[in-house]
Amino acid sequence: MTGASEVAAAPGQRPDPDRLVTGRGVPPVLAAPAAIGFCFLLVPLLALLVRAPWHGLAGLLSDPVVLTALRLSLECATAATVISIALGVPLAWVLARARFPGLAVLRALVTVPLVLPPVVGGLALLLAFGRNGILGRYLDSWFGVSLPFSTAGVVVAETFVAMPFLVVTVEGALRSADRELEEAATTLGAGRLTVFARITLPLVAPSLLAGAVLCWARALGEFGATITFAGNYPGTTQTMPLFVYNTLQTDPEAAIALSLVLLLVAVAVLALLRDRWLRTAGTS
Repeated sequence: MTGASEVAAAPGQRPDPDRLVTGRGVPPVLAAPAAIGFCFLLVPLLALLVRAPWHGLAGLLSDPVVLTALRLSLECATAATVISIALGVPLAWVLARARFPGLAVLRALVTVPLVLPPVVGGLALLLAFGRNGILGRYLDSWFGVSLPFSTAGVVVAETFVAMPFLVVTVEGALRSADRELEEAATTLGAGRLTVFARITLPLVAPSLLAGAVLCWARALGEFGATITFAGNYPGTTQTMPLFVYNTLQTDPEAAIALSLVLLLVAVAVLALLRDRWLRTAGTS
């Protein structure tokens, strides 16, 4: 039996949460629902692994149509992430550091795409950037730019649904970051842009990386907003999730195999995110 003297921390030291949990164990009232929840989330993934046609996976992945959809997915997700970083980091700074009327409303609006049904998001993009949209009509008449049903439209749709993940992550890091270094640099004569580039960004770099990876993974798996705003045209707007949906109607085994590819990519990304960047963020 572990005594109180073994669990208690020495004077002036913070108790180790891991040691406390290990010493006391998991209460049965929490262990049972935790196990059920774990199984509920794990069993569908295991079913995908068990039913996957492993013998034909290599041949399927060498199909030019599959490679085109995979390439388009990777390129569009990467482009959406770059745009999200360029626009989302300044937006996160404003939400975390600025003070002006309506800031709470702005913060709520920024997070709306997190809970908005993707199809509704795609419809909203059509009303905004379509040929007759409130902004799209001017893009078309002034610059000859038409975003719907194009590869650029895929990037726009993925950016819309994925950028809030990066903004929320970076905003939280900015709120919790130690501002003493920034204040010291300002006292020494550094300008705002210099402080942001050389002090603020390095401080939140782990969280920025974590947010970027979450953003990229969300963009890679986007379906509803993409098919609504950009369509499902092979070689132009048909990303892997859309290709899987089409393939499921005619060749379920191939759809399972392609789903497995997306699953493996997602697991690899989240494993890196959890074991490296989130742990670093927690110690920064």
